Amino acid sequence: MSNGSDMNNNDNKDGKLFNEVSHVIFDLDGLLIDSETIYEQIVSDIAKQYGKIYPDSTRMRILGTTEERSAEIVIEDLKLPLTMQEYLQQYNKLCNERFNAVKLLKGAEKLIRHLNANNIPFCLATSSSQTIVVKKTSGIPELIKMFHHIVCGSSDPEVKEGKPAPDIFLIAASRFEDKPNPEKCLVFEDSPNGVKAGIEAGMQTIMVPDPRVTPEQKKLATQFLSSLADFRPEEFGLPKFEE
Repeated sequence: MSNGSDMNNNDNKDGKLFNEVSHVIFDLDGLLIDSETIYEQIVSDIAKQYGKIYPDSTRMRILGTTEERSAEIVIEDLKLPLTMQEYLQQYNKLCNERFNAVKLLKGAEKLIRHLNANNIPFCLATSSSQTIVVKKTSGIPELIKMFHHIVCGSSDPEVKEGKPAPDIFLIAASRFEDKPNPEKCLVFEDSPNGVKAGIEAGMQTIMVPDPRVTPEQKKLATQFLSSLADFRPEEFGLPKFEE
């Protein structure tokens, strides 16, 4: 189950070694909330208007990227007769219509509550814009309040480059009060672009991948899991779950 890096301090059950961490950074879509299927349908519906099919290859390219970068890739790959602004107008309209009461994914609530109860600082680093994040998380206001801060890659002026660049994770770490070193931060991601960004930022990065992610795309991850419910905090020096 685990794919260990060469970082070392703690032995896990498989004999892999991980550094102790003090802070946690979460991605949002496809990791904490079940939103990727909604995104997939939105892009498919836009493509269908122009007689195009939204292929898995394009979907994998845009996973984890900012809204503008995603628009560029979709327009380019599908050869849509749209400007970026025209595409995003349609895209944002459909997002506003469809992102209501998005469900949490397996293990997400338990992990968030566990970190909060044990005073482990954690934040959100998502490629979405602030407007869309507010919409997507409207059904979980209590949990969202537990996050120390939220960095929205598509609308935050400090995030110059989206994933797979490391900017968003380095900025997220810098906004904790004690500004931890990157190696003290543990990133949770679902997309190959997000994993690349986390590793590039110098952070251990756990991947909870989409089923269509290939074995090759998992290789960079410090560890990969089938769901957040499989995470063992003690492997990274964090408090264990209570039985």
